[in-house]
Amino acid sequence: MKAIIFNGSLERRTLSTSGLISDYFSERLKTLGIHTNIFTLADSGIPLFDVTLNKTPLAVERMTQMFTDADLHIWLAPLYHGSIPGVMKNCLDWLEVTANRYEPYLTDKTVGLVCWADGLQAMQGINAMDSIAKSLRAWPLPFSVPIVRSSLFTDEQSTQISDLYSDKFDKLISIAASKKIAISD
Repeated sequence: MKAIIFNGSLERRTLSTSGLISDYFSERLKTLGIHTNIFTLADSGIPLFDVTLNKTPLAVERMTQMFTDADLHIWLAPLYHGSIPGVMKNCLDWLEVTANRYEPYLTDKTVGLVCWADGLQAMQGINAMDSIAKSLRAWPLPFSVPIVRSSLFTDEQSTQISDLYSDKFDKLISIAASKKIAISD
């Protein structure tokens, strides 16, 4: 099984929220023997979506190959003004270049969704990603993780993910890897 972690944030700091969450998922998936790549939007070079171009940009070709090769996707996004970052949506819009394939877009890919916000609104980002994933013919998992950012880490100065969210992330990974919902004690 191949997995891609789609880091939809433009954070470039070493210890950024999106980077720490990406690394957590990557490490956990690898322990399950799942080949994992992290696609960091900030480093991708994806241009603005433009259907009038005669040639698909190289960065877009690389991105579509990574996205279509992966069986499992984990999409990570901060909530910006009620939705996911526009650059994340722009990147996903480029999957239009696969429209004429036998299995276009993200047909039958499994997608886990994670969004964080400073308040309680992270579910808005989950809903946006859910709608996009379904439009791209993917299967969003029935369990997602909306995050209240102030509870994500063990304390204000820490980079360690709290037990509350590591348990939720692990449950998402378990469902994604097995495609089964386990009843917990």
